[in-house]
Amino acid sequence: MDNKTVYKLTYGLFVLTSRLGEKDSGCIINTAGQVTSEPNRISITVNQSNFTHDLIRESKQFNISIISEAASFSLFQHFGFQSGRTVDKFADYSDCKRSENGLYYITTGTNGYISACVEQEIDLGSHTMFIAAVKDMEVLSDIPSASYAYYQSHIKPKPQQSAATGKTVWRCTVCGYTYDGEDLPADFICPLCKHPASDFEKVTL
Repeated sequence: MDNKTVYKLTYGLFVLTSRLGEKDSGCIINTAGQVTSEPNRISITVNQSNFTHDLIRESKQFNISIISEAASFSLFQHFGFQSGRTVDKFADYSDCKRSENGLYYITTGTNGYISACVEQEIDLGSHTMFIAAVKDMEVLSDIPSASYAYYQSHIKPKPQQSAATGKTVWRCTVCGYTYDGEDLPADFICPLCKHPASDFEKVTL
């Protein structure tokens, strides 16, 4: 079985934000879509280890900001490579505004946002799927949405080649983090983007 077949599926990229009390947070996800048009409902799927997941579960509210092809890699670093449990991602972050529901949405590198209220959640093991009613949405620009493939080809920096040759590493296909060694533990989690071992590929430098 070729595990890379799933890379052929079409994915968008989104900054998912939520708020509980006075605490705001956000993370990058690639699974969001409309599931019904009348009534208007969307679904998102979030890793249960993400702090934003916990905020959504408690508050029942979230925004998704749709990432466009104008986004820089710094957006992914800011919201994808650090945890809201230890970092206030909105401290000194100015490329955002609050929508009518009081949550932040991202104004730079995005082309729209959707505000939603959770109606149902489904436990998928490592992730939770939230089904939510759309409460508000706005188009921010006409720049095309960034697909996961576009991110890989045009936004994510190409890995730097090491001077050493013949060295085997495992490289995260999401953020580029490398793990040295012939074998990658099956339960390994990327320390940067929190993706599992299945998102690593074996590379000989």
